[in-house]
Amino acid sequence: MKFGRPDTDYLKWRWKPKNCDLPLFDPLEFLKIVRGKSMAFVGDSLGRNQMQSLLCLLARVEYPKDVSYTSDENFKRWSYTSYDFTVASFWSPFLVKAQDAIPKGLHNLYLDKPDSRWVKEIEKFDYVIMSAGNWFSRPAMLYEKGQLIGSNYYLKERVTVLTEYHAPKKAFRTAFRALVKMKGFKGTIFLRTVAPSHFENGQWNTGGNCVRTAPFQGNEIRFKGYDLQIYKIQTEEFRKAERDARRRKLKFRLLDVTRAMLLRPDGHPSRYGHWLEERITMYNDCVHWCLPGPIDTWGDFLLQMLKT
Repeated sequence: MKFGRPDTDYLKWRWKPKNCDLPLFDPLEFLKIVRGKSMAFVGDSLGRNQMQSLLCLLARVEYPKDVSYTSDENFKRWSYTSYDFTVASFWSPFLVKAQDAIPKGLHNLYLDKPDSRWVKEIEKFDYVIMSAGNWFSRPAMLYEKGQLIGSNYYLKERVTVLTEYHAPKKAFRTAFRALVKMKGFKGTIFLRTVAPSHFENGQWNTGGNCVRTAPFQGNEIRFKGYDLQIYKIQTEEFRKAERDARRRKLKFRLLDVTRAMLLRPDGHPSRYGHWLEERITMYNDCVHWCLPGPIDTWGDFLLQMLKT
């Protein structure tokens, strides 16, 4: 609204599951359930988007205190002092060890090494919400056991080109194994499934945009392409990890938001995420979600899962 968006219906639509009711998020009930506990969001900017949504929803009861250890915006902590509840976010878009490479925009991914920035902190948390997906489409050199095994694009001669789905499969497997093998960890792991983007008439860097002002009907859109394959990888690796976790009596939960978000092309910032004269790389944002907006449904889902 601040940047000129004229429509407001995207604020009012709510997800209606089949055969059951989904109550509106109750911030007081949520805070009572998580009293004395801690919750970490680990992953990409959509994970951070979810954390921001949760903070907004809980603000109807209490504003948290910033207790971050660092000034780095990618690693934040908030404390709800009245409930002894801590929320943290750990920026790790690949979940595994990653380094910027040359040329700019290229990454070195170490697919068998979890990102130490979250691994060294996560043991203390009661709930861990994992999310990743979008960044795996970026050019990367892929390493395992310290050796270059290939890339996900044709980048250099004599480097094997692997399928674009090799990296996400191995990364999710590595991240889940790190949690399962963590001796002191006794928390609950949530995997938040992929939230499809809605670029039309081009991609994020070729003029694509999302200008719809109403949700899709069920027969208007098909789940396909890259997002579908990432969803399959996520759920397959989740099921494998879930079986391994049972032996340690760890709880794995699937926070499946994909279908609900597939139908919401109206809920992105589009060109209204910044002033029109600003030079922004992703000029039309059809990946992240407006607040308030469809992403608040993730809070509805999460609360119901905590209750059950």
